[in-house]
Amino acid sequence: MGIDDLVRRMQEKAAKGSALGSTVKFELEDGTIFIDGRSAPAEVSAADRDADCTIRCSSETLDRLMTGDLSATMAFMTGKLKVEGDMTVAMKLSSIL
Repeated sequence: MGIDDLVRRMQEKAAKGSALGSTVKFELEDGTIFIDGRSAPAEVSAADRDADCTIRCSSETLDRLMTGDLSATMAFMTGKLKVEGDMTVAMKLSSIL
């Protein structure tokens, strides 16, 4: 699962979702995914920008979150997902994941 595929899948989901009101950055081992959710639909790119919330995980973990094979709560509790910044922003990501 490459970063380009993850970005594309997030873009497809973001096109159907509502505004998050914030920015989020996923830091993966092979790149970064930036979500500007201040407008609807959210803009998703591979840009590396400052964000209200930064989430660190592997591409595999992000893929499993997006397919529903892993819950965000379980990923966080088992250390597969780390959150820095505004935790409430991370909790709003279900529309994009």
